[in-house]
Amino acid sequence: MEFQDKVVVITGGAQGIGKCCAEVFQSKGALVQIIDCQPGPWFVGNLAEKSVLEAFAAEVIARYGRVDVLVNNAMPLFKGIDACTYEEFAYAQAVGVIAPFYLAKLFKDVFSPSAAIINISSSRDCMSQPQSESYTAAKGGIAALTHALAASLAGRVRVNSISPGWIDTTNTPYAGPDATQHFAGRVGHPLDIANMVCYLASEKASFITGENICIDGGMTRQMIYHNDCGWTFQG
Repeated sequence: MEFQDKVVVITGGAQGIGKCCAEVFQSKGALVQIIDCQPGPWFVGNLAEKSVLEAFAAEVIARYGRVDVLVNNAMPLFKGIDACTYEEFAYAQAVGVIAPFYLAKLFKDVFSPSAAIINISSSRDCMSQPQSESYTAAKGGIAALTHALAASLAGRVRVNSISPGWIDTTNTPYAGPDATQHFAGRVGHPLDIANMVCYLASEKASFITGENICIDGGMTRQMIYHNDCGWTFQG
């Protein structure tokens, strides 16, 4: 029971990667505290609202008095420059960057001596598709926030981020080009990310901080040229 009685806070833990992380930590004995906007047996609230973050943090601190692991996983809004309004772009940054910063600030004085923060970024922090600005900006922001927090919290809290690639959260069987375009030969699963989250939260990773780890089956290492390896550019 590697995380027996450790207090693990996970944002966006109702489904997908966050839910998988919660289940893995719970299986290892952790006391998991989730905040999500979906109704359920966790703290329900909008991560874009300052008062919600403060109320959630106060509840966790009142209940346990400490935080051992903070996983900032909540997904920001995905919209592009054509459809995304000013308000929607600001909302995406609030969920994707401001909330992780503010939760780290709210928990700063109660992090345990071996505490860890793991931020979930995306392989989109270094590459893009058209019409993805709100999400991509938020993921780039949290990747940069990671090394800034690692510097500010040096010696007290280790801070790292993970950049997932294509992670299927619907149990859809993918074959053919969807799978083989990855060096790993398959699409990713939430457990691929959850396992790394747990590793980074553990003492095994005690010398790792300020780092981003891309878990994408090798996709960001694939060089793409027109008419190479079956790729055809259609501009």
